Amino acid sequence: MRYDDLLDLVDRALAEDVGSGDVTTEATVDPHSRARARIVQKAPGVISGIDVAEATFRRLDPDAAVQRGPEGKWRETGAEVLTVEGRARALLTGERTALNFLGRLSGIATLTARVVASVRSAGGSARILDTRKTTPGLRALEKAAVADGGGANHRMGLFDAFLIKENHIAAAGGITAAVGRARAHRPGLPVEVEVRDAAELDEALAAGAGRVLLDNMTPQQIADAVARTAGRVELEASGGVTLETVSVYATIKGLDYVSLGALTHSAPALDLSLLLEALP
Repeated sequence: MRYDDLLDLVDRALAEDVGSGDVTTEATVDPHSRARARIVQKAPGVISGIDVAEATFRRLDPDAAVQRGPEGKWRETGAEVLTVEGRARALLTGERTALNFLGRLSGIATLTARVVASVRSAGGSARILDTRKTTPGLRALEKAAVADGGGANHRMGLFDAFLIKENHIAAAGGITAAVGRARAHRPGLPVEVEVRDAAELDEALAAGAGRVLLDNMTPQQIADAVARTAGRVELEASGGVTLETVSVYATIKGLDYVSLGALTHSAPALDLSLLLEALP
C-alpha cells in the first residue's frame, strides 16, 4: 500500500474513533506529560501490520520515538511487538485504533501460518492462496498479512488478472468464447478459467487458459483433473475447502494451489495488549 493511502486509512480510522475529541484523555491527562507504550502479545502468533500501527501513533505525535519488533515470524506470548515513546495523550488516543489494525492483521497472519504449517506437516506441497474476500478498504494490508503468514497472494482485484467464472462463461456463450475475448482485450494479462467438470476442463485447456480453477470438486475429482491435465497448466482448487479439510486438498500430488477465503474472512484477531508507563 502506498504511504499516502496508508495515512488516509489511518486518518479515517482515527476520525471514526476520536470524532470531536478524546474527552476522557483530555480531561484526565496533562497535555505536557510523556509516556512509554509497549504493545505485547497475549497469545502466540505472527505479527503483521506494524507500519499502520506506527503511522497511527505518528499521526497523533509526529515526534514519537518508535522501536519495532519483527513481522512474519512466529513468536510466543509476551513477545514485544512495538514500543512508542511520546506524548501520553497521543498514545492513549491512538491505542485502540493501533490495536485494532494490529490484532486484525496479525490474526490473518497467524491463521495463515497455522494452515501452512498443517499442510506442510501433512506432506502437502500446494501453495496456500488468499482470495478477494477481504475487508473493504483493507485488502492490501490483509493480503500482506497472508504473505507474512507464509501464504501466497491471488490477484489483487478485478484489474490485474482474468478470472473467468461461471457467470462470465454463461454471459459470453461458453468457455472458448470467453477466453478468446479476454485474450483479445488484454493480451498480456494472465487468464484463469473456473471449471466444474472434466468437459469444462478439456474446453479450458483447448482454449488456452493459463491456469484452471477447479471449483467445488471432491479430492478424487481433483486428482483425476491433475492426471487429465498432465502438467499443461497450473491447477488451483477452490470452493468447499475449509480450515479442517485444506490439508486433504493440498496434499494431492500435482495440484499447484489451494485458495481459501477463510484466511481473511474468518481469521480471529490476535490478542494484544498495550501497557503504558508514565515518563518523568
